[in-house]
Amino acid sequence: MNTFFKHFLRRLLPLGLAACATVMLAPAPASASPYVVKLVQDGSRVVASGNGSIDLTGLTFDQEYLAGSASLWPSRGYLLGGTEGDLDGYTGFAGPTSFGIGPVPLSATRTGDRAGLIGSSSDFGHPVLWVPPGYLSASALSNTSIFEGANFATLGVTPGSYVWTWGTGAEQRFTLDIIGAPEVDVPETAALGMFGLGALLLGALLRLLRRTAW
Repeated sequence: MNTFFKHFLRRLLPLGLAACATVMLAPAPASASPYVVKLVQDGSRVVASGNGSIDLTGLTFDQEYLAGSASLWPSRGYLLGGTEGDLDGYTGFAGPTSFGIGPVPLSATRTGDRAGLIGSSSDFGHPVLWVPPGYLSASALSNTSIFEGANFATLGVTPGSYVWTWGTGAEQRFTLDIIGAPEVDVPETAALGMFGLGALLLGALLRLLRRTAW
């Protein structure tokens, strides 16, 4: 191999390493995500954390509601997070009518944005999804509800994933994940793919350099 090409490869190696590191370590692009509530056992309490956004396209405005103190009513598919106050109600979605056998409404310490739903039609004649008054569709929501001295048995909830959907978009859903065991973070498929590609490119480059005998 001629001297010019060897010199070129010596300069290319650091640039290739830097480029691969940039690609592999770059954060994934941010995007709006559907609203998800995770219900987990945290020591002697149960915590419900709601995060994401709600795309109202395909839903029909119902009326204004007043957010009471109740946070869960499993047998009626009732879930409400955020501070007390007015709510805008929407109809036109479908999903589970319950997520456990809990027969009575349960109160919690609640903070954050108001959001929730009732999957059963027993109280209002139809299921209702709630958002803050004047909520801008697909805006970020975040809240936390804490049930002190409680567990899944006392709350009467059944572990599993419960999903309510509407409209035609893949992101138009409201999810309740009742997590019975600690979650294990799994790297995203795209990130693993980029890492593998970077490793293959680096390996091929190093093998080429070793064969040049410089």
